Amino acid sequence: MDTEKFKLALSVSIFITLSVLTAACSGAFPSPSSSSPTDTPAVATPTTGQLPASIPTPVCVTGLSFLYDITIPDGTAVAPGSRLDKQWLVQNSGSCNWDDSYRLRLVSGNAMGAPTEQALFPARAGTQATIRIVFTAPQDAGEYTSEWQAYAPDGTPFGTSFFIKITVSP
Repeated sequence: MDTEKFKLALSVSIFITLSVLTAACSGAFPSPSSSSPTDTPAVATPTTGQLPASIPTPVCVTGLSFLYDITIPDGTAVAPGSRLDKQWLVQNSGSCNWDDSYRLRLVSGNAMGAPTEQALFPARAGTQATIRIVFTAPQDAGEYTSEWQAYAPDGTPFGTSFFIKITVSP
């Protein structure tokens, strides 16, 4: 057999093999487990580029993890009436992005002059954020704690609470 006839025979053989494989993969042939000749083989449905309406929307899971105090370590001694710029580093450990509908609320202790509810710093899911509240130390000597909690738009608390703990001394 000369080279030209060999190339032609090889090309035809490859074409037939690819045609059979394509037909088999697309479901054009009945499966070997078909029990009768009247069974309808599976047929691939062409896609339109649109997602079916039955795909569920992912559930938003809220989460906040306290990482560490950036400023004013627990037990810091402060002067009466001093301004306290408290900052915490937290992680948005949920799958929801925090927007302006997420809130912080005082859950126990003394507000120390801060609004008892305020916006939670916006943060995308999985990122870290710095939460900052400016307090004013009470005039009376003593130990003070102000504990805060994050709340979802529906009013549900979530995540780890965090706090400032100071000692006011003259």
